[in-house]
Amino acid sequence: MRIGELATRAGVSVRALRYYEEQNLLASERSPSGQRHYPDSAVDRVQLIQQLYAAGLPSKSIADLLPCVVNGEATPELIDRLSAERDRIDSRIGDLVGARDRLGAVIAAATANWRTGQHCRLK
Repeated sequence: MRIGELATRAGVSVRALRYYEEQNLLASERSPSGQRHYPDSAVDRVQLIQQLYAAGLPSKSIADLLPCVVNGEATPELIDRLSAERDRIDSRIGDLVGARDRLGAVIAAATANWRTGQHCRLK
């Protein structure tokens, strides 16, 4: 499939696909006229790349991990690295939950004050 079709099927921009190629995360074959062509399996690969980016991994880490993840070759080093990334995400989730809870308390206090006629105006 051509780059536009892959972008549509994977739900990403053509620009993102070109970036993935620049980062050696995705490969294409070129037609005689220079157009990029991808196998059907590229859709799953792009979605995996997107998930790894969403998890906060930088492109260098994704490039290192991707062959092992795709081929299912779990080495102790890969497991350690993935576990460390998961722990980092868990920590971030904890921070976000704490921030959400504090914001909820502020909203509750502001609502109670508003109901009693104590208004604070934003500047």
